[in-house]
Amino acid sequence: MVSKDQRRRQLAREKFERQQQRRSAAQQKSKRRNVIIASALAVVLAAGAAAYATAGLADGGDRKSDRAAVDPAPSTAPDPCAEPAKGAPSKETWKKEPAMSVDTAASYTAKLATTCGEIRLKLDAAKAPHTVNSFAFLAGKHFFDHSRCHRLVDQNIYVLQCGDPTGTGAGSPGYTIPDENLKDPRLKGGVYPAGTVAMANSYDGQHDKTRNSGGSQFFLVYQDSKLPPNYTPFGTVTGGMDVLKKIAAAGSKPDPKIGSTAPNATVVINEATIGTS
Repeated sequence: MVSKDQRRRQLAREKFERQQQRRSAAQQKSKRRNVIIASALAVVLAAGAAAYATAGLADGGDRKSDRAAVDPAPSTAPDPCAEPAKGAPSKETWKKEPAMSVDTAASYTAKLATTCGEIRLKLDAAKAPHTVNSFAFLAGKHFFDHSRCHRLVDQNIYVLQCGDPTGTGAGSPGYTIPDENLKDPRLKGGVYPAGTVAMANSYDGQHDKTRNSGGSQFFLVYQDSKLPPNYTPFGTVTGGMDVLKKIAAAGSKPDPKIGSTAPNATVVINEATIGTS
């Protein structure tokens, strides 16, 4: 027969164990939340990384507070952009990176005729030859035409991401290109300065096998953004910063399809063309 003292000690022990379990569960929940927030910001620039995005945002804990920490509230600003030109996004893919055809001594430019206005770029073929060669190849194949700029990040980092005809963040041209120019002196203090044009990729920050994973997706930095130097800088915005600011001012909204935030503005590249200067 169990005495009263024994029963009292047993109940006290069970209570202590329950407290320990709750404390451990709370710590695990907090740890998961921190991982979610950090992962969401890193994954936001991953091209063809739908799996990473899904893993980063899925959690059995407090999903509402996690989203609030990562995603800004939807804006009610009116759409500042025009209707897209008639046409359908490209569905073409290629099995391997195109043969090198750019002249690394030449000065290449790009013009993105978007529904929100024209954005002009200067491309650096000398420092990022594979990237510029691929970008020029895809533009020549009309791969970017009629594609939506699917991602706008307007908290912590400030970028507009484009280059995916599927509009999901998982699209690619079917091949990958190597990372380049990661030691560019312009990336001082782990900051991509406003006006930088860089490639998205699916590098996970840990495993070398996920490097050299750029494809067609690129991002335009409209305000200095603190990012690790893992994304190939291959050009600068020479015209249209006002267009990017206008897009940013319209705000963003959570988009479960891409696991991040999409611009409220209807940002579509009607046509992308390459020139020389």
